[in-house]
Amino acid sequence: MRIVIAEDDALLRAGLTHLLRAEGMEVTSAVDNPTDLLAAIEADRPDVAVVDVRMPPTFRDEGLRAAVEARRRRPGLAVLVLSAHVEDSYATELLADGAGGVGYLLKERVGKVTDFLDALHRVADGGTAMDPEVVAQLLLRRRADDPLLSLTPREREVLGLMAEGHSNATIAGLLTVSSGAVHKHIGNIFNKLGLPTTDAGHRRVLAVLAYLKA
Repeated sequence: MRIVIAEDDALLRAGLTHLLRAEGMEVTSAVDNPTDLLAAIEADRPDVAVVDVRMPPTFRDEGLRAAVEARRRRPGLAVLVLSAHVEDSYATELLADGAGGVGYLLKERVGKVTDFLDALHRVADGGTAMDPEVVAQLLLRRRADDPLLSLTPREREVLGLMAEGHSNATIAGLLTVSSGAVHKHIGNIFNKLGLPTTDAGHRRVLAVLAYLKA
Protein backbone atom coordinates (compact mmCIF):
# COMPACT_ATOMS: atom_id res chain seq x y z
CA MET A 1 0.00 0.00 0.00
CA ARG A 2 1.39 3.40 -1.05
CA ILE A 3 0.60 6.25 1.35
CA VAL A 4 1.06 10.02 1.43
CA ILE A 5 0.92 11.70 4.85
CA ALA A 6 0.03 15.37 5.39
CA GLU A 7 0.47 16.44 9.02
CA ASP A 8 1.97 19.72 10.25
CA ASP A 9 2.95 18.32 13.67
CA ALA A 10 6.48 17.04 13.06
CA LEU A 11 6.37 14.50 15.88
CA LEU A 12 3.06 12.96 14.78
CA ARG A 13 4.15 13.00 11.15
CA ALA A 14 7.34 11.12 12.01
CA GLY A 15 5.44 8.72 14.25
CA LEU A 16 2.89 7.88 11.55
CA THR A 17 5.66 7.38 9.01
CA HIS A 18 7.55 5.00 11.30
CA LEU A 19 4.40 3.07 12.24
CA LEU A 20 3.23 2.53 8.67
CA ARG A 21 6.67 1.56 7.39
CA ALA A 22 7.04 -0.89 10.27
CA GLU A 23 3.78 -2.47 9.07
CA GLY A 24 5.29 -2.99 5.62
CA MET A 25 3.56 -0.07 3.92
CA GLU A 26 5.30 2.39 1.62
CA VAL A 27 5.13 6.01 2.76
CA THR A 28 6.02 7.83 -0.44
CA SER A 29 5.83 11.36 1.00
CA ALA A 30 5.28 12.98 4.40
CA VAL A 31 4.51 16.69 4.08
CA ASP A 32 3.38 19.52 6.37
CA ASN A 33 1.12 21.68 4.18
CA PRO A 34 -1.76 21.29 1.69
CA THR A 35 0.16 22.56 -1.34
CA ASP A 36 2.83 19.90 -0.95
CA LEU A 37 0.10 17.32 -0.31
CA LEU A 38 -1.51 17.92 -3.70
CA ALA A 39 1.90 17.90 -5.39
CA ALA A 40 2.82 14.61 -3.69
CA ILE A 41 -0.46 12.99 -4.73
CA GLU A 42 0.13 14.01 -8.33
CA ALA A 43 3.72 12.77 -8.30
CA ASP A 44 3.42 9.62 -6.17
CA ARG A 45 -0.02 8.30 -7.21
CA PRO A 46 -0.64 6.84 -3.72
CA ASP A 47 -3.39 4.41 -2.73
CA VAL A 48 -4.27 6.39 0.40
CA ALA A 49 -3.74 9.90 1.73
CA VAL A 50 -3.68 10.39 5.51
CA VAL A 51 -4.50 14.05 6.07
CA ASP A 52 -4.72 16.38 9.07
CA VAL A 53 -7.82 18.62 8.84
CA ARG A 54 -6.20 21.76 10.23
CA MET A 55 -3.02 22.82 8.45
CA PRO A 56 -1.12 26.02 7.58
CA PRO A 57 -1.59 28.84 6.98
CA THR A 58 -4.78 29.42 9.03
CA PHE A 59 -5.08 26.00 10.72
CA ARG A 60 -8.80 25.81 10.00
CA ASP A 61 -9.83 23.45 7.19
CA GLU A 62 -6.94 23.61 4.71
CA GLY A 63 -6.26 19.90 5.01
CA LEU A 64 -9.90 19.03 4.39
CA ARG A 65 -10.15 21.26 1.34
CA ALA A 66 -6.95 19.76 -0.04
CA ALA A 67 -8.34 16.25 0.52
CA VAL A 68 -11.57 17.11 -1.31
CA GLU A 69 -9.56 18.64 -4.16
CA ALA A 70 -7.32 15.56 -4.30
CA ARG A 71 -10.37 13.31 -4.71
CA ARG A 72 -11.68 15.63 -7.43
CA ARG A 73 -8.40 15.31 -9.32
CA ARG A 74 -8.05 11.60 -8.65
CA PRO A 75 -11.51 10.02 -8.32
CA GLY A 76 -11.37 6.97 -6.10
CA LEU A 77 -8.37 8.14 -4.07
CA ALA A 78 -8.82 6.83 -0.54
CA VAL A 79 -8.55 9.52 2.14
CA LEU A 80 -8.28 9.08 5.91
CA VAL A 81 -8.73 12.40 7.69
CA LEU A 82 -7.39 13.04 11.20
CA SER A 83 -8.77 15.75 13.46
CA ALA A 84 -8.36 16.80 17.08
CA HIS A 85 -12.07 17.67 17.32
CA VAL A 86 -15.42 16.44 16.02
CA GLU A 87 -16.34 18.44 12.92
CA ASP A 88 -19.20 16.57 11.23
CA SER A 89 -19.30 18.84 8.17
CA TYR A 90 -15.87 17.58 7.22
CA ALA A 91 -17.04 13.98 7.13
CA THR A 92 -20.14 14.91 5.12
CA GLU A 93 -18.18 16.86 2.52
CA LEU A 94 -15.73 14.04 1.98
CA LEU A 95 -18.57 11.54 1.52
CA ALA A 96 -20.57 13.82 -0.76
CA ASP A 97 -19.54 12.06 -3.98
CA GLY A 98 -20.88 8.74 -2.64
CA ALA A 99 -17.75 6.91 -3.79
CA GLY A 100 -16.57 5.56 -0.45
CA GLY A 101 -12.92 5.14 0.44
CA VAL A 102 -13.03 7.81 3.15
CA GLY A 103 -12.47 7.86 6.89
CA TYR A 104 -12.62 10.35 9.73
CA LEU A 105 -10.75 9.60 12.96
CA LEU A 106 -9.98 11.66 15.99
CA LYS A 107 -6.23 11.91 16.50
CA GLU A 108 -6.46 10.14 19.83
CA ARG A 109 -7.47 7.03 17.86
CA VAL A 110 -4.02 6.91 16.23
CA GLY A 111 -2.60 5.87 19.60
CA LYS A 112 -4.75 2.75 19.42
CA VAL A 113 -2.64 1.18 16.71
CA THR A 114 -4.89 -1.78 15.93
CA ASP A 115 -7.96 0.46 15.51
CA PHE A 116 -6.03 2.92 13.37
CA LEU A 117 -4.61 0.26 11.05
CA ASP A 118 -8.00 -1.43 10.75
CA ALA A 119 -9.56 1.89 9.72
CA LEU A 120 -6.77 2.53 7.23
CA HIS A 121 -7.28 -0.85 5.55
CA ARG A 122 -11.07 -0.39 5.39
CA VAL A 123 -10.65 2.99 3.71
CA ALA A 124 -8.05 1.62 1.29
CA ASP A 125 -10.51 -1.12 0.34
CA GLY A 126 -13.15 1.47 -0.59
CA GLY A 127 -15.14 1.43 2.65
CA THR A 128 -15.75 4.00 5.35
CA ALA A 129 -14.23 4.37 8.80
CA MET A 130 -15.95 6.93 10.98
CA ASP A 131 -14.80 7.56 14.53
CA PRO A 132 -17.38 6.29 17.06
CA GLU A 133 -17.32 9.68 18.81
CA VAL A 134 -18.26 11.40 15.53
CA VAL A 135 -21.11 8.95 15.02
CA ALA A 136 -22.36 9.46 18.58
CA GLN A 137 -22.46 13.24 18.26
CA LEU A 138 -24.23 13.13 14.89
CA LEU A 139 -27.08 11.20 16.48
CA LEU A 140 -27.92 14.34 18.46
CA ARG A 141 -28.32 16.54 15.35
CA ARG A 142 -31.37 15.32 13.42
CA ARG A 143 -33.99 17.47 11.70
CA ALA A 144 -37.69 16.88 12.27
CA ASP A 145 -38.16 15.84 8.63
CA ASP A 146 -35.10 13.58 8.59
CA PRO A 147 -35.93 10.21 6.97
CA LEU A 148 -33.73 8.50 9.53
CA LEU A 149 -36.40 9.20 12.13
CA SER A 150 -38.47 6.48 10.43
CA LEU A 151 -35.85 3.89 11.37
CA THR A 152 -36.36 1.71 14.41
CA PRO A 153 -33.86 2.02 17.28
CA ARG A 154 -32.21 -1.24 16.15
CA GLU A 155 -31.97 -0.04 12.54
CA ARG A 156 -30.33 3.20 13.68
CA GLU A 157 -27.92 1.15 15.75
CA VAL A 158 -27.03 -0.98 12.72
CA LEU A 159 -26.59 2.12 10.55
CA GLY A 160 -24.35 3.70 13.16
CA LEU A 161 -22.08 0.64 13.09
CA MET A 162 -22.13 0.74 9.28
CA ALA A 163 -20.95 4.35 9.50
CA GLU A 164 -18.04 3.23 11.66
CA GLY A 165 -17.12 0.89 8.81
CA HIS A 166 -17.99 -2.51 10.28
CA SER A 167 -18.92 -5.48 8.11
CA ASN A 168 -22.22 -7.32 8.46
CA ALA A 169 -20.50 -10.15 10.31
CA THR A 170 -18.87 -7.77 12.78
CA ILE A 171 -22.16 -5.93 13.35
CA ALA A 172 -23.87 -9.25 14.04
CA GLY A 173 -21.22 -10.09 16.64
CA LEU A 174 -21.38 -6.67 18.31
CA LEU A 175 -25.18 -6.78 18.57
CA THR A 176 -25.33 -10.51 19.35
CA VAL A 177 -27.75 -11.22 16.53
CA SER A 178 -27.60 -13.44 13.43
CA SER A 179 -26.08 -12.33 10.14
CA GLY A 180 -29.51 -12.84 8.60
CA ALA A 181 -31.01 -10.35 11.05
CA VAL A 182 -28.37 -7.77 10.17
CA HIS A 183 -29.00 -8.32 6.44
CA LYS A 184 -32.74 -7.77 7.02
CA HIS A 185 -32.14 -4.59 9.02
CA ILE A 186 -29.87 -3.21 6.29
CA GLY A 187 -32.49 -4.00 3.65
CA ASN A 188 -35.07 -2.10 5.70
CA ILE A 189 -32.66 0.84 6.04
CA PHE A 190 -32.13 0.98 2.27
CA ASN A 191 -35.89 0.90 1.63
CA LYS A 192 -36.77 3.54 4.23
CA LEU A 193 -34.07 5.88 2.94
CA GLY A 194 -35.32 5.40 -0.63
CA LEU A 195 -31.96 4.23 -1.94
CA PRO A 196 -31.77 2.75 -5.46
CA THR A 197 -31.87 -1.03 -5.80
CA THR A 198 -28.61 -1.18 -7.76
CA ASP A 199 -25.19 -1.94 -6.36
CA ALA A 200 -25.41 -2.90 -2.68
CA GLY A 201 -21.94 -1.54 -1.88
CA HIS A 202 -22.84 1.84 -3.36
CA ARG A 203 -26.13 1.88 -1.43
CA ARG A 204 -24.19 1.20 1.74
CA VAL A 205 -22.10 4.33 1.17
CA LEU A 206 -25.24 6.37 0.34
CA ALA A 207 -26.88 5.16 3.55
CA VAL A 208 -23.86 6.26 5.58
CA LEU A 209 -23.92 9.64 3.80
CA ALA A 210 -27.59 10.08 4.69
CA TYR A 211 -26.73 9.22 8.27
CA LEU A 212 -23.94 11.79 8.44
CA LYS A 213 -25.92 14.71 7.04
CA ALA A 214 -27.21 16.92 9.84
